[in-house]
Amino acid sequence: MPDEPKTTDPAARPAGNATAVTTAGDPPAPDRSPGPELRTAPARWTLGLVSVGLVLAALNLRPAITSLGALLEEVSSGLHMSGSVAGVLTSVPPLCFAVFGITAPRLARRFGPAAVVCAGMAAVFTGLVLRPFATGTAAFLAASALALMGIAVSNVLMPVIVKRYFPDRVGSMTGLYSMALALGTSVAAATTVPLTDALGGDWRLGLGLWAALAALAVLPWFPLLRDRGAEAVRPTAPIREAAPASAPRITRSRTAWALGVFFGLQATGAYITMGWMPQIFRDAGVPATTAGVLLAVTMVMGVPLAFVIPRLATRMRNQGPIVIALGLCGLTGYAGLLLAPAAGAWCWAVLLGISNCAFPLALTLIGLRSRTGSGVVRLSAFAQSIGYLISIPGPLLVGVLYQHSGGWGLPIALMGGLMVPQMIVGTLAGRDRTVEDEC
Repeated sequence: MPDEPKTTDPAARPAGNATAVTTAGDPPAPDRSPGPELRTAPARWTLGLVSVGLVLAALNLRPAITSLGALLEEVSSGLHMSGSVAGVLTSVPPLCFAVFGITAPRLARRFGPAAVVCAGMAAVFTGLVLRPFATGTAAFLAASALALMGIAVSNVLMPVIVKRYFPDRVGSMTGLYSMALALGTSVAAATTVPLTDALGGDWRLGLGLWAALAALAVLPWFPLLRDRGAEAVRPTAPIREAAPASAPRITRSRTAWALGVFFGLQATGAYITMGWMPQIFRDAGVPATTAGVLLAVTMVMGVPLAFVIPRLATRMRNQGPIVIALGLCGLTGYAGLLLAPAAGAWCWAVLLGISNCAFPLALTLIGLRSRTGSGVVRLSAFAQSIGYLISIPGPLLVGVLYQHSGGWGLPIALMGGLMVPQMIVGTLAGRDRTVEDEC
């Protein structure tokens, strides 16, 4: 089979030399293993199935959260929650993502990433089915935690699966599933309240209907349960790849820490937005249905941008300018929420939606800041677990400030203030280097 032409345009190569392990034109890796391992590239039907699975899984990574945000007032009233307890409820997603996400690499090594994602989608389905039957706060939290556990491991493994099956298309495939993630987020935010009203106004039915979407996401992964290999391969021919001598300690990398903090700060803003933004607009006099649509507008901005930003990022050596541009949009949006929440509601929703596209950028940086598939596994688990740990206090603190200050001034000031360190660490994480170099 003829060799692929070498790429000579430096602009077409990912920043930080984070190309696939064995892409054409790269110098061969030094063979430090006793013998090279022969791996066969996946068939076309496998790649097609993985693509469908990625899209369906991504569609289910946020409806469990944004559907709850749209009905938070009804759920809080139905379960007799105070403002502080509701704040705890909005902090559960990042807590689960941090706790359960760190287990994803070990599970993937033992069972294969496809099997873990399949189990994750099954957990999402089960949790969403059980949540409407909860009669108290504890049971509601337990069912939510089950769904969020499935989301957590899938969150970590999405970049890993992209790097393994599509090593020469990291930007476009990250954009594809990020776009699907944003679409699922926005659709759940926009339609949960109208669908709940159409079902008689019962918030339990409004939350439970999203289990059907999760059931669909389980199906494409079943044929892939035995596929535990396919790391950093092309779909054209068998590839001989050398195993690395040893795995570097990810905690020694400054870039890994910068990326983890950046991930945490953007996640803080995202979960505050998903959990509290509809309530901010409702308290400003915006009708509940419109408030849900405004949240959907914020989320839907990620549909086109989540596809564009990763592709743009892979063509830049330094992604810092993108970080700054997104941060400035966030600062402007929070200032608008503080000064004129109802009058400029649509404008602020758009600006905050652009700012929230720091999430697909962070996912892209995970793929760019490591050279190997195994490095991406460690970096993804480290950055997302550290990031979600950082994001846990944010939604809770907003709830406490809102309850004790009697308004949204202090909470919104906190949200805007966090954009400054986010831009700083994001610029550091966007520098042209890899964690292997630093370790």
